[in-house]
Amino acid sequence: MPTHDPVLIDRLDDIAVVRLDRPAAMNAVDAALRAALTAQLGALDADPAVHAIVLTGSGERAFCGGQDLDESATIDTSTLAGWLNRQHAMYQAVRDVTKPLVAALNGTAVGAGFQMALMCDLRVAHPTLRMGQPEVKAGLASIVGSYLLSLQIGHSLNQQLSLTGELITGERAHALGLVNDLVAADQVLPRALERARALAALPGAALRTTKQRFRERTQAGFEEACSAGIRYQLECYATGEPQRAMREFLARRSTPDTSNTSKD
Repeated sequence: MPTHDPVLIDRLDDIAVVRLDRPAAMNAVDAALRAALTAQLGALDADPAVHAIVLTGSGERAFCGGQDLDESATIDTSTLAGWLNRQHAMYQAVRDVTKPLVAALNGTAVGAGFQMALMCDLRVAHPTLRMGQPEVKAGLASIVGSYLLSLQIGHSLNQQLSLTGELITGERAHALGLVNDLVAADQVLPRALERARALAALPGAALRTTKQRFRERTQAGFEEACSAGIRYQLECYATGEPQRAMREFLARRSTPDTSNTSKD
């Protein structure tokens, strides 16, 4: 039997729409999605027929609900570093896209999903979606997310969001500058495509080199945050707190309002 592709690609003229396609799991990141997204972004960036990319999620509930809990529950201190290094590679693939990259936030963007959105060039959202990094609530340190937030907002608010794990609405994110365009839910993808086309119409070398400079200025900090993430998550996992939080979440997952995601 053919396996389900967790990342779908639609071509709309010279714009590629990359869709995280695990809607039953709130488009959570697992090994298959991680590998597919890394490969697809690299291929699309190398394709001369593609002038810009829009990243979005399938369904109405989520852009990306973070790490897949079934996968996270299998991680321990002996496998954590390799797992986070593979996550780092996926993030780097997002950062390495040289063409315009616009996030169409169709729904919840938390943990890894929130972080991928922050690595895109522009973000389009609707007022009622929720976004943020609730890692601390799952017993995990907020390391990479807090670094990425530090590029967007001030230290005090970063501390508040990172230490409390509270989520904010799309409307609040727009007021803070984390979201560039705030539109009705059914206009998120059309507006993201409009943004992508406008960026693609700009002189290519100028846009590419400007993106390159932003990447150069932040790469050392990003690498350091990823390395620190391994150290601090090892400390967290050694306490057993993340494993306990995951077990409790899995036990509640059969209720109608839960999902198959963790919040890292």
